[in-house]
Amino acid sequence: MILSPGPRNAITDVPGVLVGHADDARLASGVTVIVFDEPATASVDVRGGGPGTRETDLLAPERTVQSVDAICLSGGSAFGLDAAGGAVAALAEQGRGFVVGPARVPIVPAAILFDLINGGDKAWGRFAPYRELGYAAVQAISADFALGSVGAGFGARTANLKGGLGSASSKIESLGVTVGALAAVNALGSATVGDGPHFWAAPFEIGDEFGGLGPAPTVPAEALFPPVKPVAGANTTLAIVVTDAVVTKAEAKMLAVMAQDGVARALVPCHTPLDGDVVFSAATGRVALPEDRLAALSAIGHVMALTLARAVARGVFEAQALPFAGAQPSWKQRHR
Repeated sequence: MILSPGPRNAITDVPGVLVGHADDARLASGVTVIVFDEPATASVDVRGGGPGTRETDLLAPERTVQSVDAICLSGGSAFGLDAAGGAVAALAEQGRGFVVGPARVPIVPAAILFDLINGGDKAWGRFAPYRELGYAAVQAISADFALGSVGAGFGARTANLKGGLGSASSKIESLGVTVGALAAVNALGSATVGDGPHFWAAPFEIGDEFGGLGPAPTVPAEALFPPVKPVAGANTTLAIVVTDAVVTKAEAKMLAVMAQDGVARALVPCHTPLDGDVVFSAATGRVALPEDRLAALSAIGHVMALTLARAVARGVFEAQALPFAGAQPSWKQRHR
């Protein structure tokens, strides 16, 4: 199987998917929303010991609601869950949502990462600003969007380098299917092999999307144990993988499970008690799968994992250091 990225090498290469960011430099935090042109089948897989989520229970295969309007990723820890409320408000103004008699309720599952001690001003008073940021992110949706220190990845960090928001896409020519991934990388672990420039995800890189350096020539033992600051609940990588294939809600769950392998391929360590890693999966349902459905789903899930690993690496590669004393250096500061 030979993979190639779409024209943007981003999740928006999947038709019907748009992305919007809103962030605040003084706050050093932000929000990213993924909005579907039409409601998309979705599920989620939650790993690690410190997740923070909203509306993920309804994504279970047996729940009544079968599709979602958007997915919201936010900084701000528990305060950031307010961002989904702003996204819901913006979508309601557009007439989007699950129909209940004369009412429409936008369905926007959400997850948050911890960025409260990154140097930004979090003295916001009684109410955190994330609801307004969620609203603004929906207003900003586009097929073209920035990577790095933007949106939900604005204040993100990793063990040794500034974290950020990354995205990637892959075309599975044999199936006529496109896969996209987006990740906000705020990990306890490291995306690079020790203090060197090489990414753990290098074997899956396409072209020079995160430097083109290839795999590290050697992996020193200490690289398997990167320096960490074990503050409970202070990390988390948030991700979403999307395909344009027709899949059921139960199949979307299995795709989310498979896609989590992309996080494990790109970050060392991951899924720890100090991370709240969450991977959403969604399908826009525009491409029918062949008769050998299980083989096709296996291929899609595998490609989702590879694409997500690339998105994680791109998030760190494209990040910019925060303008605060003692801020983590970016990959480009250290290795360019």
